[in-house]
Amino acid sequence: MQFLIEPMRSFYIEKYPIESLFSFPITPIIQVCQFERGEFIFKEGSYPDYMFYLVEGKAKLYVTQKNGKVSLLNFLHAPTFMGEIELLNAERYSKGIQTATKVVCLAIPIHACKDKLLKDATFLKYLCIFLSKKQTMFTSRYAQNQAFPLINRLAAFILLSADHDLYKEKHTEVCEYLGVSYRHLLHVLSQLCDANIIEKQSRCYKIRDKERLQELAKEV
Repeated sequence: MQFLIEPMRSFYIEKYPIESLFSFPITPIIQVCQFERGEFIFKEGSYPDYMFYLVEGKAKLYVTQKNGKVSLLNFLHAPTFMGEIELLNAERYSKGIQTATKVVCLAIPIHACKDKLLKDATFLKYLCIFLSKKQTMFTSRYAQNQAFPLINRLAAFILLSADHDLYKEKHTEVCEYLGVSYRHLLHVLSQLCDANIIEKQSRCYKIRDKERLQELAKEV
């Protein structure tokens, strides 16, 4: 993680203003930080010092199950808060969040304003709406896994997770995320390759026909 200094700090704060989400002046304490691809924003089991507001890039949310298996829960896209649950519940430790691309975040130091945040009706109202939308999204994804063929769900997942038209996700994680077998996933990836929609490269897949991939994803 790298904290950006002036003039880049002011550039991002002006480009992605969040002052309206709060009833007190938040800008003076906001820091701007940048993460490279593959860095951890939160390590699982940690207690965050910052609540982050993702403004550029994508990240992956993980959790370790009781049997030791690590599961991919979701992809996080800008704009979104990270660490808001830990702010509301000090007893709850973080799930793992790892960057899927280069990421820029506005960082709010919790120690500097936690009491104000928890008494701020404007912020808490926004957070309630934000959390309800997040829960609706999880429910919707579960329903989609039951209702749509894998080729449609995989097309949507590739578009969701790709970085500069390169799809690099681990097959085992994708299988669990989409609720399918390893063999079924490979079969559908092969179908997409045969149709020249994607192309297998050494350690990833290259999106060759984004329009056709989007058409498949529209069904979901």
